Amino acid sequence: MGHVNKVSHVFTLSHVAEMLGEDEEWLFEIAEEMDTEDGQLWVVGVGEDGVMAFTDDGIENLKELIAIHKDAPSIIEKRRQALAAMMKPKTEESDET
Repeated sequence: MGHVNKVSHVFTLSHVAEMLGEDEEWLFEIAEEMDTEDGQLWVVGVGEDGVMAFTDDGIENLKELIAIHKDAPSIIEKRRQALAAMMKPKTEESDET
């Protein structure tokens, strides 16, 4: 017998935010650090972009990340700045002197 998936249910980001008493947008930014192996996944329906969701283990991993981010709130801002720098179009140097 092959691999058996032990996940029987997932919780959407909005539900987890409510469960944990956290801001959904802030939680989304934190959860972006997670991978499928961490228990974060996307649920997609017809005509939808998808919604972030978590397994039970994913919620536990998310709680650990929340604690880390509350101890060091600058982590998200540093990531935003790094992303902005990567997305910023490169300007050509002017030929004028």
